[in-house]
Formats: sequence, structure tokens, C-alpha cells
Amino acid sequence: MSQDSRRLRTAAVIPAAGRGVRLGPGAPKALRALGGTPMLIHAVRAMAASRAVSLVVVVAPPDGAPEVRALLDGHTFPERTELLVVPGGDTRQQSVALGLQALPDDVDVVLVHDAARPLVPVDTVDGVIAAVRAGAPAVVPALPLADTVKEVRPDPEGGQEPVVGTPERARLRAVQTPQGFDRDMLVKAHTTVTFDGEGATDDAGMVERLGAPVVVVPGHEEAFKVTRPLDLVLAEAVLARRRVTDGYA
Repeated sequence: MSQDSRRLRTAAVIPAAGRGVRLGPGAPKALRALGGTPMLIHAVRAMAASRAVSLVVVVAPPDGAPEVRALLDGHTFPERTELLVVPGGDTRQQSVALGLQALPDDVDVVLVHDAARPLVPVDTVDGVIAAVRAGAPAVVPALPLADTVKEVRPDPEGGQEPVVGTPERARLRAVQTPQGFDRDMLVKAHTTVTFDGEGATDDAGMVERLGAPVVVVPGHEEAFKVTRPLDLVLAEAVLARRRVTDGYA
């Protein structure tokens, strides 16, 4: 059997090394409780809910891999899903790259998912995977925007910001995760595309820099990112509804 015929596994990489300062002081954002369970656990379960995902790699804070491993060991996941924890880097881009390096050779499709999107439905995950399997090198789930967007000229002093343009809303999408990739394409992006400062925050944007196509599939309103305290309130409400209607654990 050739190597190509064996490379049919899908893995998810979850960078969870950030501090999440916009949620305030305390534990890293990924470890904040949602319904009594850390958001990271919800995010891992969201990936493991897809029968196509056989491996989830959690990229922990650089000095926190043992603690994250212990956290995962204290919760239940589908037996079919392998869990791996690796230490991350100083930026999200570095952490994703370290997660990619940890993947076994038989993985050919990679999802990159934000730990701060704990409630993404399995249908969204499966839709991203299916689009990559159908031949797209990079896939992002996204939603149309409800608000009009203005482009402004930022004022570094925090003063008034003049509007310089109004993009056509019908052409804009709010991008979510998991983003899905052909593994070779994503590895190429991480080894050839560089950003200054804090690095890339969007893996699909790195693939765009290579000139490769990125396609959009429908996202879901419950795949929102928990960034601010109000987001956590909304996530608690969604989780409570799921527990009543769907028997969600």
C-alpha cells in the first residue's frame, strides 16, 4: 500500500497557549469555565464529535503541557479520538506550527480550531472537512455580516478616527473556525510565510499569501468566539439550552 493511499486521517490542532486578556485577569481563556467545564474541554469535544477526526492535538502554554494533559485525562472523550498535548510557543503562529510538527505522517487533512470557540456544531466541522476532501486546499466557515462596516484611519492617540471607506457588505464574511487545510499546503504556509510582531492570527490568510485558493462554507451562529465577558454570558445560555434540548453533557 502506498503512503498516499494510507494518508486519509483528519486531525485537529487547537492552539490553547494564549492568556485571553480581554476576559480579564485569571486563568488563560481556554481554561475558563463554561457551564462548570473549561472551554478547552468543550472545544476538544466539539472536534471529537466528528467521526472524521481521529486525532486532536492541544497546544498548551509553553510551561503548562503536564497540567493540560492532566486536565484532559480528567474528562471523557470518544474512544475513537486520540488526544495529544504539546507545548506551544510565544505566538499563535508558533503554536500552530508546533502542533503541525507533532502530527503523524498519515494525517493529510488538518483542522485548526480556536479553543475560544467551544460550541461549534459538528455539522460545521464536517462541512469543512468535506470541502477539503473535495479538493479545496483551504476552507473557512463564515457568516454574512449583519452590520455595515467602515474602514477608518486609526488614531494612535485614541482620538476621532475619520472614515476612509465603506466596503460592500454583501461581499464580506465573518470568518470562524475550524479552518480546514490540505496538510501539505498548511505546512508550506507555515514554513514560508512570515509576519512581524505577534505573527499570523489567521491560518487561511497565510495560505492566501501563497496565492492558493481559500473557499468559504456556511458557518454557524453558535460558533462565535468567547472573547469578552458578555460572550461568556451568551455561551452559558447556549450551553444551558443544549443541555435541556439535546442532552449535551
